Amino acid sequence: MIERRTGLAAMAFFVLVPGLIAQQVLRPPAVPLVTHDPYFSVWSFGDRLAQDWPRHWTGKVHALCSMIRVDGRTYRLMGLEARDAPAARQTALRVLPTRTRYEFDAGGVRVSLVFTTPLLPEDLDLMARPVTYLTWTVRSADGRDHEVALYYDNTAELVVNVPEQHVVWSRPRIAGLEVMRIGSKEQPVLETDGDDLRIDWGYLYVATPAGNRPQTRITSHRAARQGFLTSGRLPSADDRRLPRSARDDWPVCACVFDLGRVGGDAVSRWLMLAYDDLYSIQYFGRNLRPWWRRNGRDAARLLQTAGEQYSVLRRRCEGFDSRLMADLRRVGGPKYADLCALAYRQALAGCKLVAGPHGEPMLFTKECFSNGCIATVDVAYPASPIFMLFCNDLLKALVEPVFQYAASDRWRFDFAPHDLGRYPRANGQRYGGGEKSDERQMPVEECGNMLIMATVISHIDGHTKYAQRHWPLLARWAAYLNRKGLDPENQLCTDDFAGHLAHNANLSLKSIVALAGYARMCEMSGRKSQAAEYRRTAETFAAQWLKMADDGDHYRLAFDRPGTWSQKYNLVWDRILGLELFSPEVARKEVAFYKTKLNRFGLPLDNRQSYTKTDWEVWTATLAETRSDFDALMDPVYDFVSHTPQRVPLTDWYWTETAQRRGFQARPVIGGVFIKMLADPDLWAKWSQSGR
Repeated sequence: MIERRTGLAAMAFFVLVPGLIAQQVLRPPAVPLVTHDPYFSVWSFGDRLAQDWPRHWTGKVHALCSMIRVDGRTYRLMGLEARDAPAARQTALRVLPTRTRYEFDAGGVRVSLVFTTPLLPEDLDLMARPVTYLTWTVRSADGRDHEVALYYDNTAELVVNVPEQHVVWSRPRIAGLEVMRIGSKEQPVLETDGDDLRIDWGYLYVATPAGNRPQTRITSHRAARQGFLTSGRLPSADDRRLPRSARDDWPVCACVFDLGRVGGDAVSRWLMLAYDDLYSIQYFGRNLRPWWRRNGRDAARLLQTAGEQYSVLRRRCEGFDSRLMADLRRVGGPKYADLCALAYRQALAGCKLVAGPHGEPMLFTKECFSNGCIATVDVAYPASPIFMLFCNDLLKALVEPVFQYAASDRWRFDFAPHDLGRYPRANGQRYGGGEKSDERQMPVEECGNMLIMATVISHIDGHTKYAQRHWPLLARWAAYLNRKGLDPENQLCTDDFAGHLAHNANLSLKSIVALAGYARMCEMSGRKSQAAEYRRTAETFAAQWLKMADDGDHYRLAFDRPGTWSQKYNLVWDRILGLELFSPEVARKEVAFYKTKLNRFGLPLDNRQSYTKTDWEVWTATLAETRSDFDALMDPVYDFVSHTPQRVPLTDWYWTETAQRRGFQARPVIGGVFIKMLADPDLWAKWSQSGR
């Protein structure tokens, strides 16, 4: 089976798919298929679904296979097997916020395969539900009737970290459904933490309506796939040789739908792919349940509910995608809409929603291919626009674990923490000096981030009830920025890969807008004298910043470094929140200067290196007052997305001269690309209200 890993080598260039360009403006570097959390996250790393195996975001194979049999001849739709079957001709690919749609021609029929993950922001329970629907729709394309059967399987690779681990399987009985279950034998729940890891506890479920009379088997990959290839049928019984390693004759959960004769009328079948991880996060020694399990629900109830709601959710997702794409095109054009569609599921799948110690929602991010940290504040900050736009409850859930940690005896510093540990174990900060020293901390960065996010929460709510629950911390962090924020000492910011920097002008901007945000929260909560004091401070700091950072036709990277420059992405909150600290001329001057520094694939982060950050580029472009200036800064970003040679989920760190990935992939920070929507007050109000 060594050859099954070789398909990726052919993907170093863009293969033009007929019908693709007209429908998908940007070429996805990787295509989201099953996207729920950092463990249950499966992607296609190429243009054609049958040119390679689907993969976990880390790049490890998570094999999903699909075939279609037309008049006795078999074609591959997804995956590399059966190898004797030719690939169907893929005619279209469309990535939308909650759905990915493929279309194929094979043997005189037209078939679509749609992956639907109903991450609808108005329904927290639904967003947390770890179920993706796969729907096949077949109709004749040549005016004749055809005998058609469909095939699906997945390997046990989805339930182990490495394929040498042993797995077991069973068939739970759930009314109205055919169900197969597979999981690791050892079930080491939350025993390991780190970055390049896959889940090896809990259970994967494949379920489909029993009324469709599917054939289902848990058997070896060879028996299942060859059986369908040669006869259109599966083996007569499940494989009973268990437990065994996931790579030992590759056990699969397989399903066959016999559609009979198919003519001009469409015929559809669907199944659900679900993952019950039992416990999701360890929070200071306590194992927390996934949000959907908080009231004692189990996998049987999950599948029953998801099955009953299939038709309704399919229509809801179609409506959501249509409305959102229309608004995204209105704000930023078709390429911006495609970028956000690519980012939507990636951003949400980089997080896990759980029930906290008191039943409260907590949302934990993961630093994917960064350092594996959990609940990193300077990951939450760039990711936050997607939550700010769609669901303020999720934004609160994003910061709640940090607030509780910072208020505990464990955290003894007067600035905000960086992280809570390494995913999925949130047992205390691991970055830099951890809980022991202020070495390699990000004090101004994280204080500013928490204050800005708290300000936005209050802005959306129209009151400060949430902020007041954590007021002692907010006051402490505002006082810290009052002392240290205008001219930061030699310290790290969120762009820590660039190293320490003193007198960082962009970091100073973060501090200034954060202090103005705190002043606004003081005003909203009736603290009039504090509001006036901190507003004066923010205005004074802003005036000083203009003098300290001025470098003629732009503003400096650091106050003491003439002839330097950097993206001032933190300035965007002055416009979005209407803080009115800086004249519009400041952003106008910066945008004009940035246009002279563009490389083919983007605007460098600053003058020191030619790499950039995808999220910050969109924040910087949002400073533009005109659509033409926004497009001028964003067009190289779109060019990067369509030409980066690394076929992986979107990176947020790449070289602007070559489009090569510098590091990171699949990180939730890509949710920051939605910030342009926040700059339109009417659209922000529309979407944030719908998510209440």
